[in-house]
Amino acid sequence: MRQIIYKICPELLWREAEAAGVFTGAPVDLADGFIHFSTAEQVRETAAKHFAGQHGLLLIAIDEAKLGPALKYEVSRGGALFPHLFAPLDLGAVAWVKPLPLGAGGAHEFPALEA
Repeated sequence: MRQIIYKICPELLWREAEAAGVFTGAPVDLADGFIHFSTAEQVRETAAKHFAGQHGLLLIAIDEAKLGPALKYEVSRGGALFPHLFAPLDLGAVAWVKPLPLGAGGAHEFPALEA
């Protein structure tokens, strides 16, 4: 069974990655030395904490089995284990990309998520 993890990304940055064929990370990823991901259980809180009120975002679903040993789960927010990728993201691991719009109440509207 595949495990899906998620990346929230500004659309412009993601479109640049698609053109390049690889995603090396958002500015926060580059500063931290790894690409931040969230599980299905974590991604809504990630959106609220780090992307509140932001328009023009995409939700990228990643098949973690395709990431290999560069993917590590590490303790982060609240002691929870978060997936971190210590390598560029090969776009072949992407399961799907969907818009992550803001709803009328100001929270992001998520599509159905796979765990």
